[in-house]
Amino acid sequence: QVQLVESGGGLVQAGGSLRLSCAASERTFSTYNMGWFRQAPGKEREFIAGTSWTGGSTYYADSVKGRFTISRDNAKNTAYLQMNSLKPEDTAVYYCAAPLTIATKTIPRFGSWGQGTQVTVSS
Repeated sequence: QVQLVESGGGLVQAGGSLRLSCAASERTFSTYNMGWFRQAPGKEREFIAGTSWTGGSTYYADSVKGRFTISRDNAKNTAYLQMNSLKPEDTAVYYCAAPLTIATKTIPRFGSWGQGTQVTVSS
């Protein structure tokens, strides 16, 4: 099973930016569609962004469309989430996961999840 490690979270003021990284332990990651999810306190984990294995197709939740950009560098077995114009409601633990089922924006039970990275946006 692929091991995923997120990094890049932190505390930022509203309107600021952060870039999250998701590093995979195996090259098979480059053959997987993958996604970013987040979970805010008291809320269910939600899909926010996904990309095909090539990076050629991307998908976003309406709540982040136009502000967040997902990308990947398969040569580095790493995916990224550039987050701009951050809002206090973006505060959550952010997770990367694979493989992503594009049609449903979900991760199967056999999929891999990172440990999460905290993003806190102050007003």
